[in-house]
Amino acid sequence: MMNIGLLAVDSNYPNIALMKISAWHKLQGDNVEWYNPFTHYDKVYMAKVFSFTEDYIQYITNTDCVEKGGTGYDIGKNLPEVIDRMQPDYSMYPSIDQKTAYGFLTRGCPNRCKWCIVPRKEGKIQPYMDVEEIAINGRNNLILMDNNVLASDYGLEQIEKIVRMKLRVDFNQALDARLVTDDIAKLLAKVKWIKRIRFGCDTPGQIAECERATSLIDKYGYKGEYFFYCILLEDFKESFNRVNHWRNKGRRFLPHAQPYRDLDNPRQIIPQWQKDVAGWADKKWIFRTCEFKDFEPRKGFKCKEYL
Repeated sequence: MMNIGLLAVDSNYPNIALMKISAWHKLQGDNVEWYNPFTHYDKVYMAKVFSFTEDYIQYITNTDCVEKGGTGYDIGKNLPEVIDRMQPDYSMYPSIDQKTAYGFLTRGCPNRCKWCIVPRKEGKIQPYMDVEEIAINGRNNLILMDNNVLASDYGLEQIEKIVRMKLRVDFNQALDARLVTDDIAKLLAKVKWIKRIRFGCDTPGQIAECERATSLIDKYGYKGEYFFYCILLEDFKESFNRVNHWRNKGRRFLPHAQPYRDLDNPRQIIPQWQKDVAGWADKKWIFRTCEFKDFEPRKGFKCKEYL
C-alpha cells in the first residue's frame, strides 16, 4: 500500500484531476490524503492552475516522488486514460454536497481567441463523457465545465438528455451567444439552470449577440439570471463600456470582469485600471448601487479619473 499526498497549489476550487487520481489510488488499496508537510509520502501529486502563481515545489521534501500537472505546470500534460475515465472521489471535498457532481461533456473549442488557452490545451471540440456518467448516485445538480458545448452536435444532444432527465446544471465556463439559434434558445429555456445562464462577452460585437441570445431565450419563458464573462484587454474605454453596458439592463444581467492573463508571461503586470474595473463589477452590491465614476477602490482615489 502506498501513501499518496495531493496538493492543489493555487486553487480551492474542486480539482477534478486530483479527485480522479484519488479514486484510482484508492481502488489500488492506497491511502490518499491532502498533503501534510509532517507526513512522509511515497508520492505527491501537485496540481497548479495558473502559471503566474507561487510554486511550492522547493519545499516538498517529505516524499519519494513528485508528480506535477495542470496548466500552470505543463499545458500539454494529461491524465492517463485509465485515470481520466474514473469517477471523481468527492470525499476529498467535504464541502461538495451529495447532490452535486462536476465534469465535462465535451473537451476543446473550435474558436481561437487570443486570450484563451483551451484550443492549445485540448484542441478542437470533441465528445468526452455522457451526462449519465456524471449524474450518478443521486448527484442531479451538475457543474459542467465545457468550454463551448453549443459548438458540438454531441453537446446539444447531451443538453437534450439533461432536459429529459430533469437535471439541474450550470455550464460554468459560459456558452457562446453567437451559436444560439431559435431552436437552441427554445432548448436552453427548458433546462433547469442552477441560478443562471452564463455567456462570454469578450468583444464589442458580442454585446449584440448576447442581447439577441438572451431575448430569444426569454421569449421561451426563461426568467432567471444571465451572467457575462468579460475579459479586460488593452483598451480601457472598450473594456469598460462592455462591462458597464449591463448595468442598466436590470438585476437579471450581471457582468464579471476578468483581467487578461498571458499564460506565456508569468511576470505580466496587471494594469491598475483592470484591477479597479474588476473590483467594481465583481462585487455585485457595489456594481448595482454605485456608478464606476463614484467607485473609490483606494482612499482618496475615485474612478472618475479614468473617465
